[in-house]
Amino acid sequence: MKNFILSLILLVVAIFVPIMQAVRAAFHSISRHFRAFAYIGYCHLTAHMGRSGMILYANTLTNLIPTLYEALDVVSREMVGFIPAVSRNSSAERAAVNQTINIPIVPVATTGNVTPAATPPDDGDQTIGNTTMTISNSKYSPVRWSGEEQKAVGASGVYNVVLRDQFAQSMRALVNLVEADLAALHVYASRGYGTYNTSPFLTADDMTDFAAVNQILDDNGAPTFDRQLVLGSAATAAIRGKQSSLFKVNEAGSSDLLRKGIITEVGGLGIHSSAAVKKTVAIGSSSSSAVDTAAYAIGDTVITMGSAGTGGVLAGDMVTFAGDTNVYVIATTDSAVASGTITLQEPGLRKAIAGSAAPVMTLIAATNRNMAFHRSAIQLITRAPALPDGGDMADDRMTIVDPVSGIAFEVSLYKQYRRIKYELALAWGVKAVAPRHIMNLYGPNA
Repeated sequence: MKNFILSLILLVVAIFVPIMQAVRAAFHSISRHFRAFAYIGYCHLTAHMGRSGMILYANTLTNLIPTLYEALDVVSREMVGFIPAVSRNSSAERAAVNQTINIPIVPVATTGNVTPAATPPDDGDQTIGNTTMTISNSKYSPVRWSGEEQKAVGASGVYNVVLRDQFAQSMRALVNLVEADLAALHVYASRGYGTYNTSPFLTADDMTDFAAVNQILDDNGAPTFDRQLVLGSAATAAIRGKQSSLFKVNEAGSSDLLRKGIITEVGGLGIHSSAAVKKTVAIGSSSSSAVDTAAYAIGDTVITMGSAGTGGVLAGDMVTFAGDTNVYVIATTDSAVASGTITLQEPGLRKAIAGSAAPVMTLIAATNRNMAFHRSAIQLITRAPALPDGGDMADDRMTIVDPVSGIAFEVSLYKQYRRIKYELALAWGVKAVAPRHIMNLYGPNA
């Protein structure tokens, strides 16, 4: 019996030990291959994420963050004028040139009479409208160094200083382009106000120009909050030099203008200064043109001209009609005004033109175009430029947000043959979505 049991044990061992050894060997083989595949997958994943900007490890640009932000702070505070005044749509999403983005527009609210009943009125539905904007610009500014160039300046310790200033100039260039595009929207203003060849605010202790700006925005139905006024250097200097009441802390309620030269808010208008305020370089050639003999009502925008007069008008030209002190802005270009039509920006005529009156139209000469508007009237969309699926040749990529303007700049690093290239990039588009809530405060063309 003992021999039988011993034989049975030996038989079981002889059968199962080889099986267990085979299983163990197979497991180790699978494990080894799995680890190899996992490592290869990790390498591909990190390489892909490095190209697309999703870095899992400490990236190459990390050490440049202090340099980037130092340059950004200096330049943005110097240049920003229109950018903080307008409504911005900024995100980390990417966009391509000519890509269309929808902006919702809520319709005017309706009202009704309160009438007691068993149930509330069955109303309140609205059709939400929209307007479209286009990403019209996708720009970059490059900074490139070779190894020899770095060695040449590295010993003197000025490399980081030079690199900081290069980034500063690149950011300055991009911000200037955005500012210029926003300032160019003066052609969509509803009306104008000012004295030709005279800077606003030059009359000491006189708030008339502030009041006139608000009156036009009031007349056009602009909301009374969040109004903005962007001024060029001449108008800003006039405020600082002539409006002494703003320096008096007991009257102005702030010492910012007196101590720091900062103009914050006057008469409900947030004041900004920008070097991008437009000087009109060309205006139409219309001369001695008069309206035809038809009658025109308040709010009309399309005006037919008589056969007299010469020349035409350009979009953005400002005109007056005899007997009407309002200054209107031309919405469309017409190369031959005589016997043609002109179109005024909304909301159109503020004073009716009687039949047979045929008032003469006068074209205001070239002027500065300071701008006042409600924030929502002008839209700025900023994005990072488009990338192909899987990324491009960039070794690293990051986004830095300007704490002053809120614009997100994309910084990319490209390692080339014995040299390195940094690239700052931005895609953007601008639009005047509510011309009736924009007006020009004009001054001298200087």
